[in-house]
Amino acid sequence: HDTHHLYTNKLDVDNAWHPWSEDKYKDENFAVRRLYKGLRGAFWWIASIFHWAINHFNPASVKERERAKFTFSAAFVLVGAAIAFPTMIWLLGVWGFVKFWVLPWVGYHFWMSTFTIVHHTAPNIQFFSEDKWNAAQSQLAGTVHCDYPKWIEVLCHDINVHIPHHISVGIPSYNLRAAHASLKENWGEYLIETKFDWDMMKHVIQECHIYHPETAYIPFSAVES
Repeated sequence: HDTHHLYTNKLDVDNAWHPWSEDKYKDENFAVRRLYKGLRGAFWWIASIFHWAINHFNPASVKERERAKFTFSAAFVLVGAAIAFPTMIWLLGVWGFVKFWVLPWVGYHFWMSTFTIVHHTAPNIQFFSEDKWNAAQSQLAGTVHCDYPKWIEVLCHDINVHIPHHISVGIPSYNLRAAHASLKENWGEYLIETKFDWDMMKHVIQECHIYHPETAYIPFSAVES
């Protein structure tokens, strides 16, 4: 997550919802392309599971100085699962394990995937190569402020007021709205705001697929025709 915050919208470096280039997409085999299409489309809601599995258990995803902490974290999770999963199945049965662990886990990833794709995917959010990338501009204009129904905002501590979170992760949840108001007053021309609804979500999962240097995104149909 630190990598994502340090290099938001830096092409091939940002590790959260960065789009593939046309060349990378075409270089992959059929199975990988189908998986990518699913995770950028109808199965967006499980994409964070793959992000978690690929990044959180791959030592190459962290710098050498943090390798020991990474190893401890991954080992802690795996050992915990090796103890907890058989215990839950023994005490609760397979269906109990599904009800009390698998379904809540999938539910969590549904929200994580949805929030993340909405925060970082829009037709007018561009990704930049290293020579064109600007850190300040990417934090202001590289993420989305999205208004959700009030009950979601309360449950999720206003994390969808997301631009201030990228300016500084130290801003507490109860100050995110005040911080956003200040950013809007002073830097409003750079901010991207939207409202959560199915039309917005449908556009993201049907159109925002492959990186394009001019239009930010093109759909899969543009590279497969």
